[in-house]
Amino acid sequence: MENRPQLQMLWPEALLSGVPEPSLAPEYVLRIFDPDQDLADYLSLVHEAGFTDFDEQRVTGCLQRVLPDGFFVAVHMPTDELVATAMATHNPTRLHAYGGELGWVAGRSAHAGNGLGTAVCAAVVRRFLSAGYRRIYLLTDDWRLPALKVYLKLGFVPYLFEAGIAPRWQTICESLHWPYTPESWPGVQGN
Repeated sequence: MENRPQLQMLWPEALLSGVPEPSLAPEYVLRIFDPDQDLADYLSLVHEAGFTDFDEQRVTGCLQRVLPDGFFVAVHMPTDELVATAMATHNPTRLHAYGGELGWVAGRSAHAGNGLGTAVCAAVVRRFLSAGYRRIYLLTDDWRLPALKVYLKLGFVPYLFEAGIAPRWQTICESLHWPYTPESWPGVQGN
């Protein structure tokens, strides 16, 4: 398989007024990551989600860019286990000047279907909006279909940042039974 750039999505201007309050079933709670208490369980969570190169040093690097109170974890109260996570990181790039990146979204498969991904992602978007960010983006991969569905349902839209991206989104939309509307998505002209 060729080396393709990651997909990108944007939080649309029309939704800068807000995002619904994250809601969780009673057996879960959303809170801020505590590096002294949560590191081992966090590493287990992200490794299960496929981010196997994460280690303590990588987490420390992320903490340098994460917004204060912007590193969210969902906890399963009966077991005190971290079951989902997402970060709000200040990460401007060439395409996203002054950008805030929703990143490192992960969830435990045993807790899938409980809205945990939606809750941690909504918490990150709310944190960015409260900090005044107008450019909120994320990077993802074609094969992360459950995460892509969460992002789309939450309100993120595909960003057609270079030629060749639209057909990838067409395949994803077909797989997810999601409307394929590239004419309404931001991006480079001619995509």
